Amino acid sequence: MRTAIFPGSFDPFTIGHADIIQRALSLFDNIIIGIGTNSLKQSIFPEDKRLQHIQKAYSNEPRVSVEIYTGLTVDFAKQHNAQFILRGIRCVADFEYERNMAEANKQLAGLETVILYTRPEYAHISSTLVRDLYQHGQDITPYIV
Repeated sequence: MRTAIFPGSFDPFTIGHADIIQRALSLFDNIIIGIGTNSLKQSIFPEDKRLQHIQKAYSNEPRVSVEIYTGLTVDFAKQHNAQFILRGIRCVADFEYERNMAEANKQLAGLETVILYTRPEYAHISSTLVRDLYQHGQDITPYIV
């Protein structure tokens, strides 16, 4: 059974995230969306609301589950016997960060990282952008699931 962890803060969960999940379902038997705590980010949506929102989005897809976790992603992956970490990248700057994380995760736990490139029509969408729009009273519904 091929199980992947898709970690992130998902504050909020965007259409870009959903697209990565949809495309990855052809690669993995199960995908666990891990809502991790990132102390460097200022969250606007509480973790429990993000959990409920994403669970609702995948209520008809039994191969996708959602959990909140703390600590290292590699430890979360071990708890679920996951062999892969799933990541999406939008640009070159994302690639450098993800490459370094992938090497560390491989060294720490032997986990392979599978990177899917964001579709061009979603490349400009980031949770940071959506949070900024939200905080300034703009409609974010075109960008979220």
